[in-house]
Amino acid sequence: MALFEWAMITLLAGILSLPLTGRGVLANTMGALFSVVGAVLAFVSGVYAVLGDGFDFILPWGLKLGALHLKMDPLSGFFAMVIALVCGLSAMYGKSYLAVYTDKKHLGWCWSFFLLLMFGMMLVITAWDGVLFLIAWEIMSVSSFFLVIFESERPGVLKAGWTYLVATHLGTACLMVMFMLLGSSHSYDFNVVHVSGALATPVFILAFIGFGTKAGFLPFHVWLPEAHPAAPSHVSAVMSAAMIKTGIYGILRICILVGPVQVSWGWTLIISGALTGLFGVLCALSQHDLKRLLAYSSVENIGIITIGIGLGFLGLATGHPVIGLLGISGGILHVMNHAIFKSLLFFGAGAVRHATHTLDMEKMGGLMKQMPVTGTTFIIASAAVCALPPFNGFISEFLIYFGSFSSLYNTKGTFSVLASVTVIVALALIGALALACFTKAIGIVFLGEPRTTGIQNAKEAGWMMKMPMVILSGLCLFIGLFSSQVILFLDPVFKTIMVESPLVAVSMEPAFFPLVMISRVGAGLILAVCLLALVKNKMLKSRIVEKDSTWGCGYSCPTARIQYTASSFADPIVSMFDSILCPEKKIIADAGLFPTNFMLETHPKDIFMHRVYRPVFSLIEYCALKLHWLQRGYNQLYILYIVITMLVLLFWILWF
Repeated sequence: MALFEWAMITLLAGILSLPLTGRGVLANTMGALFSVVGAVLAFVSGVYAVLGDGFDFILPWGLKLGALHLKMDPLSGFFAMVIALVCGLSAMYGKSYLAVYTDKKHLGWCWSFFLLLMFGMMLVITAWDGVLFLIAWEIMSVSSFFLVIFESERPGVLKAGWTYLVATHLGTACLMVMFMLLGSSHSYDFNVVHVSGALATPVFILAFIGFGTKAGFLPFHVWLPEAHPAAPSHVSAVMSAAMIKTGIYGILRICILVGPVQVSWGWTLIISGALTGLFGVLCALSQHDLKRLLAYSSVENIGIITIGIGLGFLGLATGHPVIGLLGISGGILHVMNHAIFKSLLFFGAGAVRHATHTLDMEKMGGLMKQMPVTGTTFIIASAAVCALPPFNGFISEFLIYFGSFSSLYNTKGTFSVLASVTVIVALALIGALALACFTKAIGIVFLGEPRTTGIQNAKEAGWMMKMPMVILSGLCLFIGLFSSQVILFLDPVFKTIMVESPLVAVSMEPAFFPLVMISRVGAGLILAVCLLALVKNKMLKSRIVEKDSTWGCGYSCPTARIQYTASSFADPIVSMFDSILCPEKKIIADAGLFPTNFMLETHPKDIFMHRVYRPVFSLIEYCALKLHWLQRGYNQLYILYIVITMLVLLFWILWF
């Protein structure tokens, strides 16, 4: 408790003091320092909780509803580790990223809201009372809103911020109703909440919508591709890699409280995860803005996490604890893996924007020559997100695959066919499309030749931005090579989720052997590549190496215009899903057999935003304007409205 207490005190001290430090270098340095110290303390506290040394702290307060009840069990400790890791490295990165704003923005307030976001997330995962949980949830939502609109002068940023704020509060409304049902016994303490069998499914549905809005489940995902590109890159990393995971935590915590899990819950999560993952990766493939691509990729990975948890719930509900353990472990491990490689990808995108002043991939190219560290770490993160061995993304997806294939020959009935086939097909399609998506991102941004003149002057990021990227790259490789040890370390987290299952007789050892073999092969390949690189350098050290243009098959005047663009690379795949993506295509070509000018532009649309949410909100706006006559501007009229409302409520109470 002491470490976590000091972490929260450090964050509070920074929240209160940083607005007084102004907008200069002092505010930037102190903000990063408070964040890193608080993150280190919280990370160590999370490690102790995973190992079984958590805490349970209760302090009565003046409110009649509940108490200040904080508790950190292995599940909370795991999420504390994830949040602290991402926030600490993001703070280091953000110090250098925000240096250009020292004369333009009030960095004291910016860092204060960053610390408030950290404080809110830590409070969410340790709150053991419904009222306290909602207060923490609101702190997290409002502070992240102010971080999203940090660059409010840029077009579209304010709109993205308001979209996020509306979406998150619609989800909060569902959570309020859910906690009202949980507190039907007039207590919101998680130790005493009781839900009857009839209310268990409604509580799950409300949790699915409320927490799913924050996590980015389809169709509640529409705020992610708006808010993440609008925020500074280190904030985008925190929101994508850490904040949306609080939605996953919320679903897990509520399902533990109202358990045992039901078959319908597992199927709901599997189907939702499959649709979310497929739609997310398709939208990511069609994007031209690098951060929008990464935002939709987050939607895709939330889908993978949900598939794993759904498979685990279905295994537990049908009496197959081994499959339940494999699904749960794969989903939980992917929470950590996604936090690592997605924050690394957003750091890379931020470094690219910092160097080129654009995120439009159509204007990039050849950045590997000017930015070798950023390019290399981006490639490592891309391999991880595509679940390629020996990186960490492969491990978590392998566990989900292993659970699905195990169910084909270890179970009977519809479970073995429908669930396994659904999970395997969904993961295979998501993986193939993700590989195409990040092949496009790497090829268009870092390979080839610069497409615009400004790109040629790009420079590598500073060491404060490169160091977090190198650390995260090392973690991608470390988890991939030492996966069995990482899984054993997280075993208490899995036991916390599977509290209703006879876990004593369950073992993951059948999955360890192939994981160890794959890790060894991966380590061998890496050593072989390093050895070949050393041999090559030694052989070329005494020779004169000349550089020349790539042979163009007899064509002597190659230009960047003959390279693939982001639109043309993805068009063969995107065209197969035109009915889902509804892209706007613009083709410019000269007449004749040999056109000298040809260009293809595609502008993808989110079908849910354009065909569902915008028409609905336009209708609400239309109806609201029709009631505008109620706003006459007279205070006495507004007081009359209040009195009438109070009389109606009083009549309601007396009558019923």
